[in-house]
Amino acid sequence: MIPILANKYYRKPSVFDPANLLKQARRQKSLSSGSVPEICVLDPDGDLSSYIRDSSVGKRNPYWACYHTDLYDIGIEGLSVGVIGRAVGASFAVLVAEELFASGCRLLISITSAGQIKTVHKPPYFILIDRALRDEGTSYHYVQKSAYAFIHPGILAMLNGIVKKKPLVIQGSVWTTDAPFRETEEAISFARSENLLAVEMEAAALYAFAQARKKKVVCFAHVTNQMGMIDKDFEKGKDNGNAVLFQLISNIIREWKRPLKVFV
Repeated sequence: MIPILANKYYRKPSVFDPANLLKQARRQKSLSSGSVPEICVLDPDGDLSSYIRDSSVGKRNPYWACYHTDLYDIGIEGLSVGVIGRAVGASFAVLVAEELFASGCRLLISITSAGQIKTVHKPPYFILIDRALRDEGTSYHYVQKSAYAFIHPGILAMLNGIVKKKPLVIQGSVWTTDAPFRETEEAISFARSENLLAVEMEAAALYAFAQARKKKVVCFAHVTNQMGMIDKDFEKGKDNGNAVLFQLISNIIREWKRPLKVFV
């Protein structure tokens, strides 16, 4: 028996529910009831959330009851957007995603640093992830085993226009891993043979969660490095890449606000 593939009852509800956890967290923290913004962003590196926290451009959300993270609200394109930093890895990202959607989120955007697998452009640049290799554990708790998890076609269609705008966005596929320091040459070669452009740690699980829970999630890989194999690697550009992050989020929101959105 392989435990990660056994005793998974995908049609059965979980006994442990995020809404119940948040209810008790609010009680313990003496928080008022309220909602998070309809659009939220996962910022695993934490550069954007740290900037918002340390400046006057946003404020901490008073209703976010998560035990492990802080949520900062900022205005972008006329909407309030919630940003959470440093939820790194598949299980942490999905835990936070569950809590966000239980708290009023309607669209979740993940923008995570990634290592380049295939050279399609000089870093830094973004990948709009259309499929992710499921080389992590969390996705197998949400949907049946398969090689890949996919973005919802309606989300992909909605965001088709951003690949023609700045900052540079390329549509493509990635490898999601739980173990970044076990990226062997053989594993990298396999990823290249599958036409995977980069490696990151969250997308496959977030897309599996989105499929199982029927939630709207889009994942971007911010290709910032070549796995430390070159000098001056991991550079994001001006202001730790925050300027281009704001620009990317603005582009996504403009597409979200268009009246014709079809999600089946």
